[in-house]
Amino acid sequence: MALVRNNSSNGREPILSPRSLTSPRGLTSPRPLTVQPTQEPVRPLANFPPSIWVDRFISFSLDNNELEAYANALEGPKEAVRNLITDTTFDATAKLKLIYSVHRLVQFQVFRHHGYKLSSDVFKKFKDNNTGTFTDDVTKDVKGMLSLYESAHLRLHGEDLLDEALAFTEAQLKRIVSTLEGDLARQVNQVLKRPFHTGMPMVEARLYFSTHEEDFSSHESVVKLAKVHFNYLQLQQKEELRMVSQWWKDMEFQTSVPYIRDRVPEIYLWILGLYFEPYYSRARIIATKITLFLVVLDDTYDAYATIDEIRLITDAINRWEISAIDQLPEYIKPFYRILLNEYDDLEKEYSKDGRAFSVHASKQAFQEIARGYLEEAEWLHNGYVATFPEYMKNGLITSAYNVISKSALVGMGAIADEEALAWYETHPKILKASELISRLQDDVMTFQFERKRGQSATGVDAYIKEYNVSEEVAIKELMKMIENAWKDINEGCLKPTEVSVALLTPILNLARMIDVVYKFDDGFTFPGKTLKDYITLLFVTPPPSIENC
Repeated sequence: MALVRNNSSNGREPILSPRSLTSPRGLTSPRPLTVQPTQEPVRPLANFPPSIWVDRFISFSLDNNELEAYANALEGPKEAVRNLITDTTFDATAKLKLIYSVHRLVQFQVFRHHGYKLSSDVFKKFKDNNTGTFTDDVTKDVKGMLSLYESAHLRLHGEDLLDEALAFTEAQLKRIVSTLEGDLARQVNQVLKRPFHTGMPMVEARLYFSTHEEDFSSHESVVKLAKVHFNYLQLQQKEELRMVSQWWKDMEFQTSVPYIRDRVPEIYLWILGLYFEPYYSRARIIATKITLFLVVLDDTYDAYATIDEIRLITDAINRWEISAIDQLPEYIKPFYRILLNEYDDLEKEYSKDGRAFSVHASKQAFQEIARGYLEEAEWLHNGYVATFPEYMKNGLITSAYNVISKSALVGMGAIADEEALAWYETHPKILKASELISRLQDDVMTFQFERKRGQSATGVDAYIKEYNVSEEVAIKELMKMIENAWKDINEGCLKPTEVSVALLTPILNLARMIDVVYKFDDGFTFPGKTLKDYITLLFVTPPPSIENC
């Protein structure tokens, strides 16, 4: 099951005014709903694993002088790198290699990641004109195959050459990886596990620094810039993680809703994956809190509440008024009160500069997802397996993508204006693609766990029913849909873009984080592998020392 879940009957509605947010049509009752006191019902408890971090990050104490020192130390190497890149006497090929090191990209990727549609025909030179197969020279150049493999992940629809290159290089790299040693072996293992394009940028940068030193060590300014940057970011991010961890503890969610997945560091990491830039600090804290609200709601509907309680909670969330608290079960009242208070505080904060519209959009998305969760719960209650189109219509919203992406806009500042929000509301292809990845990648990795619990059907089950195919075929077809969605995302990032790249980046990065969390297993429910490693790398392991820089 995803973090959260659409209302197949309502679909996407236009942005509502604050007044209409409190009372959407058809969702209020003529009289307050109440729960009649009965014996404790049988609950669908999931017994989720507890947090592996507990309160570890609350004890961090930020030294502002140290943070400021790192900020000042960035200026020198930043200017030096800028001068290298703009140096007109610098050999063009060497300059691209420098950019490769700064951005962790190869030449083709440099152009594609910056939105330039460099033709994939540049790779025809690697194929034999007579046989149409890749030449022996390609297989002898491991670094070259790595670059080709990474580049192929940026392919577009119709680029058959890159489709072939991906399959070919993956097979060749898997064949030779056991024969390699040292950094090259680590590079190949890492890229086969997760290509840069589908990875979390912050983690990929740290891994690249540790395994590709020979590619940039001759540029002292690049080395120093990277080291200082890593140290600065870790201090800032540990402070942000401390703040949200302390807030979570102060709200006493661990006591009031102990049945949920307690995943504060994991959710903060998820949001950090959307945007790591220092100036988005406030945005990260807001989006982390709202996403944690989603976890509470998701797990309440999925792993605790009865169908009658779910109907009451959904009604209260769509009424969005404190008087609705009286109809709620006791265990969820503290959450409801905190939810309304947090959004009320955000609305007051952002009304000052005319940006309350972004808070309203996040609130509407939250109400929409509650309706979507109710839809799923009703399907389960009635023993109904939705058709695949029905499932996808509801599932794209219950994936939590709409809430997270709109909540991410709240603290982004002037760039996320009303025009940007209006673009989001048109539901452009790149947004649909990222949503689809969010929904189906999750389903492919969680459907077995959900089946065992007897919970609602996933996209896998819906596809099997719709097309009368085996489980294996269904998974294969869903993975094809995910693969095509990535091509849509790649296409949507090419210039000229419809909106600022700053708005496209979180969309791309949210798809990347879905791949990080769900590529091998349900890494959110069971975070002892990938997410634990990432959290350890970014918030526990000291960054590279700058003493010798």
